Amino acid sequence: MAGQLGRNPGDFQSDTDLTEAGFESLDVIETLFAIEEKFGIAINYNANEGLAGSSMTVGDLVRMVDAELEKKRQTGQ
Repeated sequence: MAGQLGRNPGDFQSDTDLTEAGFESLDVIETLFAIEEKFGIAINYNANEGLAGSSMTVGDLVRMVDAELEKKRQTGQ
C-alpha cells in the first residue's frame, strides 16, 4: 500500500483513513488487484461505491483480506 503512494510503510497504522492518507478509488482498486493476485483470492469491493461516503481504514482493508484468506483456507484452495 505504501508503495502505491510512494510512502513509508511506517506512515500507516490500522486506523489510518485511506482517503486522508491520499488514496483515491483507483489506488484502492490497484492495491486490491495486487493483493488478489499475490494471494490467489477475490476481494468483494464495489468500485462504483469507491470511498465516497465511507471512511475505509487500513484495518478495514486488512479485515477484508483476512476474511477472504480464511475462506480460502476453509475450502482448501
